[in-house]
Amino acid sequence: MKPKKTNSGTDFSFDANLASKLNAEEPTSKTQLKAEADAQQALGVRLTELPKDKLLKLDLPEAVLTAVLDSKKITANGAMRRHKQYLGRLMRETDNAPILEQLARWDGKHTAENAYFHGLESWRDRMIADANVLAEFIALYPLTDIQQLRTLVRNAQKELAAGKPPKSSREIFKLLREVTQSSQDNSNADATYSPTDELDQNV
Repeated sequence: MKPKKTNSGTDFSFDANLASKLNAEEPTSKTQLKAEADAQQALGVRLTELPKDKLLKLDLPEAVLTAVLDSKKITANGAMRRHKQYLGRLMRETDNAPILEQLARWDGKHTAENAYFHGLESWRDRMIADANVLAEFIALYPLTDIQQLRTLVRNAQKELAAGKPPKSSREIFKLLREVTQSSQDNSNADATYSPTDELDQNV
């Protein structure tokens, strides 16, 4: 801190206001650095959860890839904790933007698939609760094997009433998946077509 000049000479007194500002800034800076370090370590840990084929698609630096693969061999808690810290240091030296972009793309695809499966489950449950829903589905997917689906729905209703394992319910889900995916494969009119588009109309 630079001393102040006064009429009586140089003033070496403590500047409380300046010291207060400096002390207030230091914890914020440390907190931010710790948050960034934690985020880098979390990203490294996320990589350890990916299968090897996806890791290879990320084009990771050799040191990072080796560390991630080595983590799958570690079982001791203490060793794993130290290894995660090491991974965090490696990630701080790595350009994470391409990694995060690819993970976001994979996460988006996973979300879309979940929505699709939830749509199928909704159709199945509604059919079992009300057989009239069959007509709605067939109107959207006219190539459906109507007799097979109707038989499965009747069997699922009987199994539900008798408290039996939902074998037919699982078969309905499988059939609905085959029908909707076949419809997607045969649809070339819209490049952005997805089975979810039709499923969402009735969820």
